[in-house]
Amino acid sequence: MRTKTPTTASSPRRLSQGAFTFAEVLVATGLVAIAFVTLYVGITFGFAVTRLERENLRATQIMLERMEGIRLFSWDQLLDTSKNPLTFTNYFYPSGLGLRDQGVTYFGTLNVETNLTLSPPATYSTNMREVTVTVQWMSGSFPRTRSMSTYVSKNGMQNYIYTH
Repeated sequence: MRTKTPTTASSPRRLSQGAFTFAEVLVATGLVAIAFVTLYVGITFGFAVTRLERENLRATQIMLERMEGIRLFSWDQLLDTSKNPLTFTNYFYPSGLGLRDQGVTYFGTLNVETNLTLSPPATYSTNMREVTVTVQWMSGSFPRTRSMSTYVSKNGMQNYIYTH
């Protein structure tokens, strides 16, 4: 006698084991890889922006230091290069750098303009000078420059602070 093979409708169904297909695994791995790369790029960009802002802040501090020193000079001392040098160097050593790393070197220049052309023209322009402090440095492989200018008057506040 022949036995009948059971049909699928009459036999108890075996639960199939749940598994992902190879395509699903590839898509999931790709999404995770993109997420990690994006996270890494974001963190790297954040550190680069923070470093650049620290360098900019240090450049501003250096320029302000020079400008505040200019307030103390008398009218004649403003052009005296022995007391007010036209070039200077300053440094920035961020915390966390090793002893071998030099940090950032700032090269500064001071320009005192004696022949001013004011707009509109003024009769007191011979009693004024324009002082410009410029700071240059390398941020990685990119050159950076910042400058700051102010006017100094012959009858300005340095006469109240400093006496001849």
